[in-house]
Amino acid sequence: MILIYDINTEDNDGKRRLVKIMKTSRKYLSHVQKSVFEGDITEGQISLLKKEIMAIVNMKKDFVIIYSLRDGIKLNREILTDTPDPTDNFL
Repeated sequence: MILIYDINTEDNDGKRRLVKIMKTSRKYLSHVQKSVFEGDITEGQISLLKKEIMAIVNMKKDFVIIYSLRDGIKLNREILTDTPDPTDNFL
């Protein structure tokens, strides 16, 4: 799955939400770039992640997208630059 978020930090509470969303996302997924996370997690973990995120976000101000693929479907991932793969440190 791929998770992308944009948290509105114009209010004081927004900065707190941003940090909480990042920490929550890191519990389940690999941090790829700024507000982009990816990983292969179970349906149960997806449900827990969604529940935790929904408890943090402001429904009117924040933006969260989750892309997921059905079991057995593999996403082709290609890095076009010479930068290191942020998920390359996993066994």
